[in-house]
Formats: sequence, structure tokens, C-alpha cells
Amino acid sequence: MSTEKTYVEDVDRSFYDFRFEDKDNYQVGSGLTEDIIRQISKEKNDPDWMLEFRLQSLKVFEHTPMTTWGPSIEGLDLENIVTYVRPNTERMHAKWDEVPENIKETFERLGIPQSERESLAGVGAQYDSELVYHNVRKEVADLGVVYTDIESALRGEYADMIRERFMKLVPPTDHKFAALHGAVWSGGSFVYVPPGVTVEIPLQSYFRLNAPGAGQFEHTLIIVDKGANLHFIEGCSAPKYNVANLHAGCVELYVGEDATLRYSTIENWSKNMYNLNTKRARVEKGGKIEWVSGSFGSHVSYLYPMSILKGEGARCEFTGVTFAGAGQNLDTGCKIIHDAPKTTSFVNTRSISKSGGISTFRSAVVVTAKAENSKSSVSCESLMLDDESRSDTIPVMDVRTNHADVGHEAKIGRISDEAIFYLMSRGLSEEDARALIVSGFAENVSKELPLEYAVEMNNLIRIEMKGAIG
Repeated sequence: MSTEKTYVEDVDRSFYDFRFEDKDNYQVGSGLTEDIIRQISKEKNDPDWMLEFRLQSLKVFEHTPMTTWGPSIEGLDLENIVTYVRPNTERMHAKWDEVPENIKETFERLGIPQSERESLAGVGAQYDSELVYHNVRKEVADLGVVYTDIESALRGEYADMIRERFMKLVPPTDHKFAALHGAVWSGGSFVYVPPGVTVEIPLQSYFRLNAPGAGQFEHTLIIVDKGANLHFIEGCSAPKYNVANLHAGCVELYVGEDATLRYSTIENWSKNMYNLNTKRARVEKGGKIEWVSGSFGSHVSYLYPMSILKGEGARCEFTGVTFAGAGQNLDTGCKIIHDAPKTTSFVNTRSISKSGGISTFRSAVVVTAKAENSKSSVSCESLMLDDESRSDTIPVMDVRTNHADVGHEAKIGRISDEAIFYLMSRGLSEEDARALIVSGFAENVSKELPLEYAVEMNNLIRIEMKGAIG
């Protein structure tokens, strides 16, 4: 007599593991030297101040100790990481038909052109270290919205706007990988939404790292001016290799007075990826930042978007879901600094771990003496699906005024036999009962993910229950 075993599949990411041999690409040598920095700067046709910025960042990198407080990154040897890879295309394209065939096929498989045609106001596509495609709908551009690659903007009419803000929220002195980013950054998007303009449908950037043993260091800079409204989607993936890859991008978001920005990220890096990304937002009076984060890939992740609530009544909402499977140590969370009166923040996260996966949630809420009558609520729940997995919650509250309302709630548990029994008594099979519980656990977070806008995201959060005969 056979016995049915019921289990939850890892997120199926084999869909993303196709790759092309780019024999004609150009890349710098591995490691990090002044000559390599100058080589990258020359490839990018940097203005003089940016070359100097890169070289100063290199010096900071060399004197900043490696991070040791989080998951181990011993498997990441920066001497073997190639920091710049240019695909076999001479320039960025505004017409999809002009993109080289192998790159075009990659993004076609990921659903990017289809998403653009159906539900996006604009799309940028980065392949290794270069933006290969960027386009924005005419009706959006006619509103005065700027959506372009940051390197073109840096050399054009928006140069002063970028220079004023570039790595001011995330300075190279912040940590070692911020310094690395400052030295070797390449690619990324620049967005400016003028005062009072609402972009009705989202913009999206998609990052694909194809080369083995390489790093991707894109820089995203978004300015949403007074009273404006924008939803920006970031997606990323990479094929699996048997060597370490590195992602150390940087996102800087400026949310103006009474403006709203929703920043959604769906990342499904391969399990040889070290995802050491840094994201930070500054929110002015009455403004609002909404983070929606889905973390499903990478071998090790360090990811803690920070919101600085600088103006009275500024608000932050952070919604996250994490799935850690075999061979994954995902250290995620967020940091919120209340630095003005009557600011509010709300954090709601779910994490699922199985097959020895480790999921750690870290939150830091700082309420300064200036932030009287502010409120913050942090809620995080974790579900472990077997005896091998691990889940930790590490909250920090730093409250420096007596006039604030701050709370934290955390729950860590497993699927209870009683809940399974109850659902089975109502006519469900054991498999359907488990599926219902897992889906219900993640539902109030996953429903916030922008699945309706990007086809490839549907493949990332489909948690399947399967029965096996054994």
C-alpha cells in the first residue's frame, strides 16, 4: 500500500535558466583596479566629475571592511568578478526590431515586449552592463514625464539635476558595496515626473544578467515632484551558473511634497547570485512612498529598503513576501526613519522557508526627537514548511520622543495538524488543505504585487502543492 507525501515545491525558476553564449561581447578584466575604473569611465563617456567620483569611491572601497554581521558571503570573491560586460550591440535602441536577435529573444521569452504593449507606460531593458532598449509612450512623454537611461540623462539637459542627487541618499561611505557601486556603476534608469502629473499606468525596468562570473551595478534615480504620482516596477532575473555572480545596484527615490511613489520589485535571481542591493527614499511633507517587494531568488540576499520621512505628515508603507528554498539565505527587511512630526509607517511582511532555506527579517524603526505624534506599526509573519528550514525576526526600535505610537508584532510557526484536520473534515483533501493554508498565508501580501502588469512575474509566486507516491 502506497503512502501519499505532500510537500510544497520551491518556486520553479527553471523558466529563467535559458542563456545565450555571447562570444562577441566586450568585458573588462576581473577584479577592481584604478585602470579598470578608468576603462569603464571611458566606455561610458563620463563627464570629468563622474570619473573623479568613481576614483574616490574606489578609495573608499579599499579602506572599508567587508560586511560580517549578516549571512556569510565567503563564496563571493571580488577578484573573480567582472564588473563591466557590454553585449554585442553598439547602442541603446528605441525600436524593438533593432535590438540584436539573441537579446531580443531573451526579453521576448520573459514577456517584456508583450507587457509593454498591453499594460505599461514605458519600458527599459538592461542586459548585463548596458541598457539595450528604452521607450516611453508618447502620451506620457507629452505630460513632461522623463523616462530614459541615466547615462544619456547624465550627459544631457538633466545633468545638473542628476549631479545634485547622485549617491546623495546612498553615499559611497555607507558600506563597502555602496562604495563598489560608486566605482563601477553602469546602466540604470532616470525618471522625472513634473509637479501635479499623475502617470496612470506603470513604468518598468527589467534587468537581465546573462554573463557568468559577472556583476550588475545599475543605478536608478527617480524624482517625483510636488503633487505627482507614479508606479514604477523593477524586475530582474539571471540564468544559473556554477560560479558566483553579484548584483550590487542602487536605487535613490525622491518623493516631493504631497507626491506618491509606489516602487514594486520582483526579483528572481539565480541561486548562484549574491544580491547586495541598496535602496533608499526621501519623502517630503505630505508625501508617500509605497514599497512592494517580492524576493524569490539568489543564494544570499542583503536587502533593506530605507525610507527617510523628512517632511511633516510623510508616510511609508512596506509590503514584502519572501520565499527561501534549498541553498538560499535571504536576509531582508526595511528601515524607516521618522524625522518630522506626524509621520506614519506601516510594515507588513510574509516569509516562507522550506528545504533548509533560511529567511531572516530585519526591521529598524527610528523615531527622532523631531518626530512627535508619529506612528509606526510593524507586522511580520513566517511560515516554516519542514524541520530543516529556519526563520528569524530581528526588530529594532529606536524611539527618542515620548509622544509616539510604535508597535511590532511577529509570528513564526508551522502548518498545524489541527488546521489540516479541520479543513479535511469539511471535505478538502490533505493536499488541497495545505495549499489553501499556504496560499492564504501569503495572500494579503502577494495580492499587492503588480502581477497584472508584467507577465513574467506570474512565474515567481506560484506556490504549488503536489502529491508524490512513495
